[in-house]
Amino acid sequence: MQPIIIVGSGLAGYTVAREFRKLDATTPLKIVSRDCGSFYSKPMLSNVFHQKKDPAKIASYSAAQMAEQLHAEVLPYSSVTALDPATRTIQINHQDTGYQSLVLALGADQRRIDLAGDAAEDVLSVNDLADYLRFHTLLHDKRRVAILGAGLIGCEFANDLTSGGITVDLIDPASWPLSRFLPEPAGQVMADALSGIGVQLWPGCTPVAVDRSDDGYRLSLSGGKSLQVDLVLSAIGLVPRIMLAQAAGLTTARGIVTDACLRTSAEHVYAIGDCAEVENLLLPYVMPIMQCARALAKTLFGTPAKVTYPAMPVVVKTPAMPTVVAPPLQQDGAWETDGKAGSMRAVYRNADSSVGGFALLGDRVEEKGALLKQIAPWRI
Repeated sequence: MQPIIIVGSGLAGYTVAREFRKLDATTPLKIVSRDCGSFYSKPMLSNVFHQKKDPAKIASYSAAQMAEQLHAEVLPYSSVTALDPATRTIQINHQDTGYQSLVLALGADQRRIDLAGDAAEDVLSVNDLADYLRFHTLLHDKRRVAILGAGLIGCEFANDLTSGGITVDLIDPASWPLSRFLPEPAGQVMADALSGIGVQLWPGCTPVAVDRSDDGYRLSLSGGKSLQVDLVLSAIGLVPRIMLAQAAGLTTARGIVTDACLRTSAEHVYAIGDCAEVENLLLPYVMPIMQCARALAKTLFGTPAKVTYPAMPVVVKTPAMPTVVAPPLQQDGAWETDGKAGSMRAVYRNADSSVGGFALLGDRVEEKGALLKQIAPWRI
């Protein structure tokens, strides 16, 4: 019997495997990992430094332990170089391998930014455990870090590093942090909270060059400003990995296009996680991935199931300002804000006055449950 092959050992890949094993204990399962294949909580990476946790102990299970738990073959440090849906084969480490079903859980890459300067290639990013281990090692004896991007990950790293004793410069072209998720008044509450713990914010600034200097790096910003820092960390967003799918002729857009059953344009090939665009939605967050994994497991078992999305708020891990956000899917309405320094309730009203999303900061996060009941499911 040909195996079900899952390409990717992140949260999406391993969760599909776990959910599938609840339904089927015997079908051969093969999981291909580009890294060590260990299982760890990726969201933890932007919130673990101040805890002084040993980076070597972040992984919960090794590849061998995951293989035993899932009754699967896990292939660490392996690459997939080609996919042929017509013959149901992929090349793993340049060897043709057949499959009965293929799951692409390829993840995403950090978006790169064009920078001038002789140290542009030294800009770091943290997209997986290996990246974090390198970053943590380089942080030793460093005192000042510039973070490019004040989105979810940028704000979380800024809070975490500052709490761990690092001086942080947080740079973003927008006028307030979390600008994709928060209206300006709420963003200002977040900005005040981060400033309050010592984060130096640089709103409305764009990095233009990184050059080596005697004491580290000189980061040049738009408007002629420059900062002297020890490290530069980029957190400007993710780009779905779609090159393998494109080369195989699968339909792609922002991600690998799937229907509500996670089926791609090629028969017996599915996509999930950060690489997948499910019915026009890119949702690279934990809860949507869990929903997709449960649905896909049923489909792989032979019972096609459509993914359903209740409204799923995102918790922003910034202890300086506890925040939960349910971003609106429609953009035809307007925000209503109610708050004061230290807390904020922002509700997004659709054009028909229904609640389309919300952002709660500080002690207003307690209102999450009541607001969630007012939001229609994202997908039924």
